[in-house]
Amino acid sequence: MQVVFFIAFFFLLVYTVLIIYYRQSWVSIFDFRFVISDFRPATKISVIIPARNEEGNIGVCLQSIINQSYPAALFEVIVVDDHSTDNTVTIVNAFNLPNIKLIALKDFVAAGAINSYKKKAIEMAILQSTGDLIVTTDADCVAPENWLQTIAAFYQEKKPAFIVMPVAIRLAANRNKPQGMFLQIFQSLDFMTLQGITGASVHKKMHSMCNGANLAYTKKAFSDVNGFAGIDTIASGDDMLLMHKIYKQDPAAVLFLKSKAAIVQTLPVLTIKEFFNQRIRWASKADKYDDKRIFAVLLIVYLFNLLLIVLLVIALFNNAVFSIRIYPVTFTSSTFEIWLFLLVTKTAVELFFLSPVAKFFNNRKLLWLFPLMEPFHIVYTVIAGWLGKFGNYNWKGRNVK
Repeated sequence: MQVVFFIAFFFLLVYTVLIIYYRQSWVSIFDFRFVISDFRPATKISVIIPARNEEGNIGVCLQSIINQSYPAALFEVIVVDDHSTDNTVTIVNAFNLPNIKLIALKDFVAAGAINSYKKKAIEMAILQSTGDLIVTTDADCVAPENWLQTIAAFYQEKKPAFIVMPVAIRLAANRNKPQGMFLQIFQSLDFMTLQGITGASVHKKMHSMCNGANLAYTKKAFSDVNGFAGIDTIASGDDMLLMHKIYKQDPAAVLFLKSKAAIVQTLPVLTIKEFFNQRIRWASKADKYDDKRIFAVLLIVYLFNLLLIVLLVIALFNNAVFSIRIYPVTFTSSTFEIWLFLLVTKTAVELFFLSPVAKFFNNRKLLWLFPLMEPFHIVYTVIAGWLGKFGNYNWKGRNVK
């Protein structure tokens, strides 16, 4: 049991140092501000939205982009219909605006012919785009009024090749079932955690991390790395895998845009099954990263969460009491007490990290629920991580291995 004790506290120490470093990194990111009245827009932007069976979301998404404060003459919206079987195409066509274009992916690739439809959709859209700066978002996202204005101002000032931007979960008002609300709140907290780590890691050049729901990169940067070549057979990774290709070309040209005006909101998934399918999809590309730094971080996080589950199982069947002398102090603890200490410390450290992140996202009111969500977070991390490597998932009606 002494071996278990030392392993547990080793992982706790490493995890604590990592999370505190992420917090300090997040706090050190400057909040980007500019005066709209003094800004002179000069960047042609192409907003690309892959969409598959999004009749319930695409209209709201497009309306939020139409309402942008950025000059309409300086941006276009390219929706790529990915073999939809609902009214997605009809809704997009109903907008009938000169700067909204619809592309049918079926004109380029047949259903069932490839493994990564989203990458192909983005690739086809970029080929037909006229903008110098590509901005990607998802069909279930809503953008704030000054979203494109802020992106353009940041781009014109900093001249990055790749811009990572914040994403938040917007809680759905029509969910009255307790289990549905629990899942929404959990996703909101989990997503905030991921976004904080994303901003911190990008700012400190620790590892490549981003979310395709809110990205920008130059068409030149995309072309210079041959787009998705080399990663086009991987089902997911249109965001992070591409980011790392561009990062390897010029690390200094990859930046995080920390601005509330740039936060895109996305919908939570509706059910536990959808949630696990989503997270398994995210985890499935973990061993595909050319960036070994993030793989090391993911491995530490996974093993620490797995250890917590193993310790709890051991405590339930054999809650042994043992003593360890670390001169000049002798510690006497049971397995369950060690597990409880690890859990409480992990939760406290994560709350310390989340506090400034939640403040940025105007979501600190949810933090008091975080300790209640911690057990579910541990279990899902272990299950999704395992199935991401050895299982398969269903996404948008497609089974993916």
